[in-house]
Amino acid sequence: MQPIRLIRGFLTVGAWTLASRIAGFIRDVLIAAYLGTGPVAEAFLVAFSLPNMFRRFFAEGAFNTAFVPLFAKKLEAEEDAKGFAEDAFSGLASTVLVFSVVAMVAMPWLVLAMAAGFAGDERLPLAVLYGRICFPYILFISLTALLSGLLNAGGRFVAAAGAPVLLNAIFIAAMVLAQHLGWDMGLTLAWATPLTGAAQLALVWFAAARMGFALRLKRPRMTPELRRLLKIAGPAVLAGGVVQINLLVGRQVGSFFEGAIAWLNYADRLYQLPLGVVGIAIGIVLLPDISRRLKANDIGGSRHALSRATEFALFLTVPAAVALVVIPVPLITVLFERGAFGPSDTLPTALTLAVYGLGLPAFVLQKVLQPLYFAREDTATPFRFAVHSMVVNAVIAIGLAPFIGFIAAAWGTTLAGWAMVAQLWWGTRHMGEAARTDARLHRRLPRIAGASAIMGLSLWWLTSALSEPLARSGDRVWALALLIVAGFVVYFAAAYALGAFRLGDFRAGFRRQR
Repeated sequence: MQPIRLIRGFLTVGAWTLASRIAGFIRDVLIAAYLGTGPVAEAFLVAFSLPNMFRRFFAEGAFNTAFVPLFAKKLEAEEDAKGFAEDAFSGLASTVLVFSVVAMVAMPWLVLAMAAGFAGDERLPLAVLYGRICFPYILFISLTALLSGLLNAGGRFVAAAGAPVLLNAIFIAAMVLAQHLGWDMGLTLAWATPLTGAAQLALVWFAAARMGFALRLKRPRMTPELRRLLKIAGPAVLAGGVVQINLLVGRQVGSFFEGAIAWLNYADRLYQLPLGVVGIAIGIVLLPDISRRLKANDIGGSRHALSRATEFALFLTVPAAVALVVIPVPLITVLFERGAFGPSDTLPTALTLAVYGLGLPAFVLQKVLQPLYFAREDTATPFRFAVHSMVVNAVIAIGLAPFIGFIAAAWGTTLAGWAMVAQLWWGTRHMGEAARTDARLHRRLPRIAGASAIMGLSLWWLTSALSEPLARSGDRVWALALLIVAGFVVYFAAAYALGAFRLGDFRAGFRRQR
């Protein structure tokens, strides 16, 4: 087989995802500055979440979970991969188009399902209007996700990973123009949403064409391969529904506390930075790699891929989680506290960020463990685990909300994430040697934890030492920059001294082929 180089793939996808997240932060900073946590902001955030919720059924969630392993195996076996991809492309487009029309008609009920607390106030009609404008985005992004999976299976990661950068660039440009020209900011953001989807689809379609897969829309037909695809996708669709119920529970809890939806959203965006850079990069690269290795019966290569993915994930996310728990207030203050986002919003958003930080390693480990099931075309087992995690989330979020307020939603998300990881890990015990981690990983995990603890203590001390400049608006940026740079330096020095990594690991990762 022509291998996918894991470390190169992780770093390529991670670098582009980092660029996207940075652009996304600029976007969110502008939304916070222009709209704050008021009714227009909350209405748009709920409206924008609707197509993004359903994309996890039709796009990179359920559909791609089934599509990528099948396509990767056809590519490995040199079967009719293009014909299979075109049938999937056409079937997906027709299904999502019909669904979009129905959803736009039913928009008031969809909004209330997302945020029942909007009933009877000004946020409801705004969210319905914005939702109908935003919703066509799902058609473009679903087809974009399928083409991205196709590119990733072929080891071509740049265009798919770079597409979200284009999304955020268009949003930023739209807001700057709206502010300069006096356009309505809420409507500008709503209309920019489908535009970003069309732009991303164009980018990945041309990249796929250069790879030799210029897919055409044709009359949908039910082939044996598509029947197999739908059979595998069925449990994944249900699992995607469980994930969305978890999000729905969190938003419903937040909708009953003024400003909470925005606090949860801004904290979510911040912890999504390390999650996106590491977790999404690993999930994107690992699934087609393990699928192709299983097709080639490469057990040793599968074990190596799993172990290095886990090591790479925890090496970067454990210290990130510690930082989110130790310095959430400086992060939120510098990144968001301006314009309509005031000091009264900083503390609840920082508290939410710290709780999410405790769950960050779990969210990333899910991206490492799930490909072990999906590559074996097993979507039923992760669905069963997701249902159990949904119960954990609902009990905590709804049960604790009367006692601890909106933060119950964040605790539900974090603890459900760890419940999911525990189940995924336990379920791999029947998969044989291909799903076992190696001795190198076992040696390095405690060293990663030790280096992260040293970094956390250093950040705690430095935050206290810089308390005055962190409190002054003119000095906040350089003080936070010093905190972040010091954290990086301390962590990597401690990790190297403790033996958590060696410089040669990265060079070997680029060279290793199985």
